[in-house]
Amino acid sequence: MKLSLTMIVRDEAAVLARCLDSVCDLVDEIVIADTGSKDDTRAIAERYTEHVFDLPWRQNFAAARNAAIDRAHGDYILWMDADDILPQESRAGFAELKKLLQERAPDVVMCPYAAGELIFCRERIFKREARFRFLGRVHECVQPSGVICHSDVCFRHLGSAKERGTRNLDIYRLWEREEKLSPRDLYYYGRELYYHAAFGEAIKKLEQMLGPDGWYVNQIDACRIISRCRLALGDRTLAKGALLRSFLYGEPRAAAVCELAALLQEEGKTEEAIFWYRSALSCRDHGREGDFEIPAYRTGIPLLALCELYLLRGDMSAARNCLRLAEEHHADPERCRALREKLGT
Repeated sequence: MKLSLTMIVRDEAAVLARCLDSVCDLVDEIVIADTGSKDDTRAIAERYTEHVFDLPWRQNFAAARNAAIDRAHGDYILWMDADDILPQESRAGFAELKKLLQERAPDVVMCPYAAGELIFCRERIFKREARFRFLGRVHECVQPSGVICHSDVCFRHLGSAKERGTRNLDIYRLWEREEKLSPRDLYYYGRELYYHAAFGEAIKKLEQMLGPDGWYVNQIDACRIISRCRLALGDRTLAKGALLRSFLYGEPRAAAVCELAALLQEEGKTEEAIFWYRSALSCRDHGREGDFEIPAYRTGIPLLALCELYLLRGDMSAARNCLRLAEEHHADPERCRALREKLGT
């Protein structure tokens, strides 16, 4: 069983070696498509593989990834970005991952992907002969099908200092003029608009994807982003309504519950805020479903907020207990220290 790493790169000289050093000895082939680098990216890539080729950039990430896949020869395809790494702690489990490929021959392997505090599952490895294709001009993905397995081997996104500007948003605006966008694409389009403070337009795109054909995971998060847009536009009532609306699409997510609690806390509604923060503590981890999960929304964030609220209520015992639990979960050390001082402990 052979494993091919495929990548698309452009002006990644600052981070490419970091990525390839983390994984090059674990794969059987590396195929890299360079979409127009003007720095030393290509020279760095050629230190690791002879399979580096130039690819004209067509404002389409999926097309570029698929071109790299078409040049690969392995039984399985592993994809990474130049600002990703396979962390040292994940390398130990890579032998088990390869064993899984050898013994169970899955079509797709889902792996955790960590970006800062955010953790979610991605389709990281897939069988080449199954002819999977990336879809989407930006925020591209493979739609998993067939035999799907999960691995605990976690890849990490470290990011880079490369300026991306409005690149993704520009692709969406062009794409929208040329064809109708899917609910998934509308979701990511709305996110890009939110990131660029186009709040009214973001709401319109996200509302469009909240129909019957959208994926429930995206719909739940779309409601949270709509809430943030409403808040930025000064409407707290509609912001709270959007968070409550997320419950229509699936089991409550801790992030939405905490953001609702925070709005109530800001309004001085102590008991209501306590109710929702306590609810966040009982929310399940939905990372395997594809959610953008930040574990702290189920632990440290609500615990520290509850500590503050119990202090306001004068319930010192409950406040101390929440602080103790927050510290066990390595919550914000500065807030923990400040609360400890207030509690006199």
